[in-house]
Amino acid sequence: MIREDDLWITKHAAEKMVIEGISVNDVCRALERGSKFQQTDGILCVYLYYSIAYKKIEDKYKIKTVFSNKNG
Repeated sequence: MIREDDLWITKHAAEKMVIEGISVNDVCRALERGSKFQQTDGILCVYLYYSIAYKKIEDKYKIKTVFSNKNG
């Protein structure tokens, strides 16, 4: 189970979480249950209506950004 202590949320990601209305619990849930796609420098996780771009560094998940998948 991924917990808040397992996350390293960048300033950019924290700001985007506020803008998009995505909570820390939402991020944890996405990392556990979402579809994952390898990117050039990390992983993109898609879950429900939002995505998380992150990189696994040892036991931490460095959350680089979050964004809504909603159109319009």
